[in-house]
Amino acid sequence: MISKNKHTNRIYFKLRITYIISVVITILLGLASRKFSHLLLPFLSKNAGDVLWAMMVYFGFRFLFVHKSLLSAILLSFLFSFGIEFSQLYQVDWINQIRGTVLGALIFGKGYLTVDLIRYTTGIVIASILDKVILTKKQRNT
Repeated sequence: MISKNKHTNRIYFKLRITYIISVVITILLGLASRKFSHLLLPFLSKNAGDVLWAMMVYFGFRFLFVHKSLLSAILLSFLFSFGIEFSQLYQVDWINQIRGTVLGALIFGKGYLTVDLIRYTTGIVIASILDKVILTKKQRNT
């Protein structure tokens, strides 16, 4: 018989695998949405990147804090995503140099846009719904 602690650890391990795979898939979809934007509908081309970025942030928090609630991940995702967006109001040389790199632009963005807050909200909501579906299915299987 497996102890409750070992069983819980095994569940957390499986969930972490699920979340890291979700992060990787979301990153790949985000990169593809930029590379193949000309093949997407204009609405998707404009919005997909930010929506997927917020989804990746959500799945990243779920990976890091798998033992916490969905609500915790949602709140952390909003704080992080909105914090990054509002940080773009701060424009000084040292941070703009970081934002001038590919990685810096992907993480920190370049300039504040209110519409990005709507895109992040959409991404976090979609990711949390997907998460709830995944968790519900996994809980039924264990």
